[in-house]
Amino acid sequence: MNYSQTLEFLFSAMPPFQQKGASAYKPGLERITEFCRLLGNPQRNFYTIHVAGTNGKGSVSHMLASILQQAGYRTGLFTSPHLRDFRERIRVDGEMISKQKIVNFVDKYRNAMLDAELSFFEMTAALAFDYFAQSDVEVAVIETGLGGRLDATNIITPLVSVITNIGLEHTALLGDTLPQIAAEKAGIIKKSIPVVIGEADEACNGVFEARAAELKSRVIYAEKVFGVEAQRPEGNGQYFEVVRHRDGHRFCLMLGLAGNYQRRNIITACAVADYLHEETPLTISRRAFVDGVRNVAELTSLQGRWQTIGTDPCIICDTGHNAHGLKYVTEQLKASRYERLYCVLGFVKDKNLDEILPLFPKEAYYIFTQAGVERAVAAADLAARAETFGLHGETVDTVAKALERAKEMARPEDMIFVGGSTFVVAEVL
Repeated sequence: MNYSQTLEFLFSAMPPFQQKGASAYKPGLERITEFCRLLGNPQRNFYTIHVAGTNGKGSVSHMLASILQQAGYRTGLFTSPHLRDFRERIRVDGEMISKQKIVNFVDKYRNAMLDAELSFFEMTAALAFDYFAQSDVEVAVIETGLGGRLDATNIITPLVSVITNIGLEHTALLGDTLPQIAAEKAGIIKKSIPVVIGEADEACNGVFEARAAELKSRVIYAEKVFGVEAQRPEGNGQYFEVVRHRDGHRFCLMLGLAGNYQRRNIITACAVADYLHEETPLTISRRAFVDGVRNVAELTSLQGRWQTIGTDPCIICDTGHNAHGLKYVTEQLKASRYERLYCVLGFVKDKNLDEILPLFPKEAYYIFTQAGVERAVAAADLAARAETFGLHGETVDTVAKALERAKEMARPEDMIFVGGSTFVVAEVL
């Protein structure tokens, strides 16, 4: 098989959760454990950092990978979903896995994957572990797919676990309360291995602390270790003044990502890097940290986080897709400067629109659309639901046409926002 035939096989034989939804979800570690045993347990050949959370785990994972690269380590990065190219999910020192490596892996293990009845995500995780081992990766940042306890990535034994935050998402699979979801995320905590919590939450702290106590693991609350004293936009990124609470040490950072919500993610990355440098075999100099944070977009090709994709009018896209994440995105929208705001919005069917839609500004003009995936909410259905929350506009049946329509209407002093779904952002990028 060539590369396109290989991808066609994978997407048809093992449809991904991102396209199919809950029907593609296969919880449990039995299949991935057995398959990785067949591969020789490649996940044991390098240090790992395990990152879970409702929002921010992608940004934090990319920041950490960038920092580790700047510290001189050969660094693997496993994330999901991809925006444009499947290979985005698996990178070594910022470079995507080659097409031929994917073809070779699938050719070699096709029958074994089918016999094991692997999910798409399990196959991808196993491919990443195998590729990292073959590539002599020294340390890999591994982002969970969904949840944590039963996520395929949870067969690793990391140097540190990271839980960015907890919000209500995938409630049909993870539970419909914050403590229930926190318990699933807490499943990545390992015996005697610390966990960094990005955002403390009274509803969840007790869950993390109980699980950590059971496993004799330490809980590190990022905001107790570091704090942000100043933040302002600068160029395509933003400037931070950060203080380390234990000694009052202050330092300045340029983050190569926009978005006010990165304030929480930068604190999480600081706490993780600090722990890695102080208490593990890894050495991360201040210079490596500063350069890694500043160059994160260039070194890891992270996209879709309050990203400017056009000017005159300003066009912003963001992959925030649940109420917890969109709360921060819509707050920044409301605080932005423009004459008129146009929003190109699309969602997938398992999102709680009754929580999400009230977050958006009523004075904006909306172009409701749908991405080209099975899970997408029909544009007309979305428009009807939005009307009940005072959001008015029109429907356009494809994302590309919806963005063109917004550009037709907007003047140079206006602003266009594109989001609601990772798939919508993927199509404009």
